[in-house]
Amino acid sequence: MPLGKFVVVQERDPLRLLACQARVSDTPSATDRDRHVVSLCERIAHYLENKGMVDLIVLPELCTLHYSREVFESLDDLAEPLDGPSVERFAELARRTGAMVVFGMARRAKSGFRISQVILSATGELAGYYDKMHLCQYGASCEKEFFERGEKIITVDIKNWTVAPLICYDIRIPEMSRALVLEHDADLLLHCGAYFRDESFSTWHSFAITRAMENQAYLLSLNRAGKNYGNSLFCPPWMDEAHPADHFAEYAEEFRFLELDPDLPAKTRSVYTFLNDRHAQYRL
Repeated sequence: MPLGKFVVVQERDPLRLLACQARVSDTPSATDRDRHVVSLCERIAHYLENKGMVDLIVLPELCTLHYSREVFESLDDLAEPLDGPSVERFAELARRTGAMVVFGMARRAKSGFRISQVILSATGELAGYYDKMHLCQYGASCEKEFFERGEKIITVDIKNWTVAPLICYDIRIPEMSRALVLEHDADLLLHCGAYFRDESFSTWHSFAITRAMENQAYLLSLNRAGKNYGNSLFCPPWMDEAHPADHFAEYAEEFRFLELDPDLPAKTRSVYTFLNDRHAQYRL
């Protein structure tokens, strides 16, 4: 039997966000980490001074730290709690710009370390955090050696938009994006990564585009900047030759404004009805 009509009815304004393909400095010590975060926040605030208001500022996975085995071996010194200096600096950025902020950090939990996306309100208060559920252990990644996996997904409401964070390797697990959209009504998937140019780099965009189109939701796939990173991607709910994905700079730091049309997902689903056309079960 078909599942029935997939309905999303909401009145809301466009969502304006600033996607930050940010440069991340070397961070061998906590002092270097803090200096980097202050500089990053200043670059973002300066960029926004003459650009107008945004609702949301988004930064990549682990944007407070250089991504390397050497850094992970120093997590005792570099990981932070949710009331640590990085959260305070980004809270100041939220208050200064009047925007919510989502950023990645190595979080010190009770039993170990987590790769977390922290969500701060426009007044700098903690609105939530997501701990990466799927840890990567191939290519340039060695996360299972140093981090614990998270236990649950989250969503957050921003101006009547349901926004859900994913982190890097999560995009390769289709059930997660599917659950966020179909069971938790996510309108925007914030996929924040640290995609190094190893053997898997060329496959990343294919996964991101597929997750956006099969779920007919907006998806921001945000990488850090640098000679081994870059090439972030913004995906609308439908893409074709006339409506391609939006590619960021290949290597350089780039802060990009994105404005999301609140009516586009419903329009897409009314024309391309494959969410409605699903069956409840598929059996031999």
